[in-house]
Amino acid sequence: MNKLSTLFAFAALSAVVIAAPVRADDVKAGDLVISQAWSRATPGGAKVAGGFLTIENKGTAPDKLIAVSAEIAGKAEVHEMAMDNGVMKMRPLDKGLVIEPGKTVKLAPGGNHLMLQDLKGPFKQGDKVPVTLEFEKAGKVSVSLDVQGVGAQAPGGGGMMMKKMPDHSGMKM
Repeated sequence: MNKLSTLFAFAALSAVVIAAPVRADDVKAGDLVISQAWSRATPGGAKVAGGFLTIENKGTAPDKLIAVSAEIAGKAEVHEMAMDNGVMKMRPLDKGLVIEPGKTVKLAPGGNHLMLQDLKGPFKQGDKVPVTLEFEKAGKVSVSLDVQGVGAQAPGGGGMMMKKMPDHSGMKM
């Protein structure tokens, strides 16, 4: 029976380790944890791309994403997409994006996202695109966007079932 108990304990521990892997790509900055940073491959000649990620505030005070920059882009902004009288509109968040304490904010297709404009080159599937996020309290934080396929809806091949949202990676600005 002792061997059986040991086997069950090992199986339970293995299940926990497999179910909750530590991701090497998570970036910690002060009380913030930035994870699942990704983008889509861009079609030939595209001048814009979106960046997506998750920001978790494990602290007791809010922080604010106030700016983004990337060497591959002439201009980078934090954008929101919102419905206005039945029309989906996109605009920069000039006052930044607040991450409340104890909350998680997802930048994802069809919602808040990073907008990289005037691209100096294409994003190719498998690339890692470095960007710098600037927070009011945590300061400047370097992250890499993992480039997925052109139509990806989530990191890692889009395992989530999501309604297809507008893709503005081919827009010219």
